[in-house]
Amino acid sequence: MATQLYNGYIAAAGPALFREGNSCGSCFEVRCQDERLCKKEGVKVIVTDNSRTNQTGFVLSKEAFIALGHDGMAHDLMQHRNLDVEFRRRTPCEYNKNLSIRVEERSRKPGHLTIKFLYQGGQTDIMAVEVAQVGSLVWQYMSQRMGPIWSTPRAPLGPLRFRLVVTGGYDGKWVWTEEEVLPADWKIGELYDAKVQIKDIAQESCCPDNSYRERWR
Repeated sequence: MATQLYNGYIAAAGPALFREGNSCGSCFEVRCQDERLCKKEGVKVIVTDNSRTNQTGFVLSKEAFIALGHDGMAHDLMQHRNLDVEFRRRTPCEYNKNLSIRVEERSRKPGHLTIKFLYQGGQTDIMAVEVAQVGSLVWQYMSQRMGPIWSTPRAPLGPLRFRLVVTGGYDGKWVWTEEEVLPADWKIGELYDAKVQIKDIAQESCCPDNSYRERWR
């Protein structure tokens, strides 16, 4: 699934950037500083894992690593185990898809439900998730396991809908899936359309630092 995102331009982030899983699914722009080897514009990657080392900011997939370079420089790039890179602060993720929910393998009927959110756009974090039976006003809180993975041992029976607290910068808002998302006979490993899109862009602080934009040019 991960290799299908951004044409395989994926990365593992170091602990500081991974934020205990909260950056999983976030997008960053990175470029290497060797002008002989690398393109000035860099490449956009999506974080899918933790590199578990503070010695590097990102570990790039082969596709993303090669994409850093000028045309015809793939062989030369692959001779380098490490490159000096700089990254632009988190950038919006862009998908031509609705937010989707995958039922994870830890799920066990009737009540234990673990889900993963995919195609979460913008510069957003999902801070809370609740689930309810379609037509019911009784919501069950879900716990975050890591990043986009949430679970509850007390999922309602029947077709299910969700509501999320989504932040883009400083403010949070509720996002509701008004219709059925998971059918009553949901299946492990299946991907379900949430029928909403998340595209919020992080707000600037009152005194934004634009110096990174100048350095990137």
